[in-house]
Amino acid sequence: MNSFSLHMRLYLVLRPIFQVLAPGVLKRRLKAGKEDPERFREKMGEATRARPSGDLIWMHAVGLGELLALRPLITALQKHAPGLNVLLTSSARSSAKVIGNNLPANTYHQMLPLDAPKFFAQFLDHWRPDMSIWSEQDMWPGAVHDTANRGIPLAYVNSRISAASHEKRGRIGGLYRDTYRLFDLITAQDERTLAHFHALGISSARLVPSLKPAAEPLHADVEELARLERALAGRRVWVAASTHVEDEAAVIAAQAALFAKDPSRLLILTPRLPDRRSDIAQALDAAGLSFAQRSVGDPVQGDTEVLLADSFGELGLWYRLAETAFIGGSLSGVGGHNPWEAICLGLPIMSGPDTQNFETDYAVLQEAGLASRVPKDGSSAQTIAHVVENELGSDMREKAAALVSNAREETDRLARDLLNLTKASQ
Repeated sequence: MNSFSLHMRLYLVLRPIFQVLAPGVLKRRLKAGKEDPERFREKMGEATRARPSGDLIWMHAVGLGELLALRPLITALQKHAPGLNVLLTSSARSSAKVIGNNLPANTYHQMLPLDAPKFFAQFLDHWRPDMSIWSEQDMWPGAVHDTANRGIPLAYVNSRISAASHEKRGRIGGLYRDTYRLFDLITAQDERTLAHFHALGISSARLVPSLKPAAEPLHADVEELARLERALAGRRVWVAASTHVEDEAAVIAAQAALFAKDPSRLLILTPRLPDRRSDIAQALDAAGLSFAQRSVGDPVQGDTEVLLADSFGELGLWYRLAETAFIGGSLSGVGGHNPWEAICLGLPIMSGPDTQNFETDYAVLQEAGLASRVPKDGSSAQTIAHVVENELGSDMREKAAALVSNAREETDRLARDLLNLTKASQ
């Protein structure tokens, strides 16, 4: 411990005190409905399932989006190491509910224990990981320290450090410098993050673009896709995905203008929350647009202007039918939604300016010419209509395909490097 900075030494000394307080904190959170009663004991290092036999890599990400971003890497790791088990941990309660239905083969989920010595000792004793991989922004210095102390290889991948986070960590730079030095491999998903590592003296960090583009395309029922392609033959389709109220106001106005010029234009409107269907139907009626409602099985007629896709899990269908996509949450102040699901299926995209949840991703797509910005003002609808009318064409689909292909090559290379770390430790 003497080789550590004062910040790290102090952190490690205080952990046992936190350990005493943690059960009470968790129980209060449980009573307030902030913890899952069936899973909260995992946060004290108590596993709720047996460890599978064979090699196991433990991967951590704080929330659902970050967990889902790890799936391409899991696929690549298991391609090179068939039968490999993967333990995913996260901190957010909401992530546990959704990720269970989206786990790759031989992959399991647990909540990350709180950063206390006893909790992590139990966790590591039970799972006995052959490697620990951390991602994005979440970082627990004590947990990293305990893992390194057992000789378990450590990697920090797809890392992203915002300017605010860097400033905050800079105030206790010794703590994070000591933590990062325990990692055998560090990759940054953007130049800014790489510069932050270098500023802390972590010269071994290297740039590897975001893992998100390497994801497999969203699922679509093959028979239903074929049926819809027949039903929509001759229509020019565009999608507004994961929309909120402000997004819908703009895309509905844009579709009204588009259809008036070209009756072959069809908007597939996919709200973020399908339960808002009645409000959206009222907005479509107020705009004078005829629409079919997916949840009640309405057919799309020749004069249907909008398909209200108020259903779950069918975005893969709509993207495969479309020429371009508007990604919602970007005119409504919620920070935007995932652009890669459309890009992975070859679609150029549009978005408003509110994309801070995917800041780096949109910057990459804009630089590649695959994303158009829509202003958040009275010209939003006009701009959307203009982009749809001036369809970006097959060359954009080729650019999207190339970007995805490059990301998969980078992810495959990273997977090989990670597996080499486990071999080096044996």
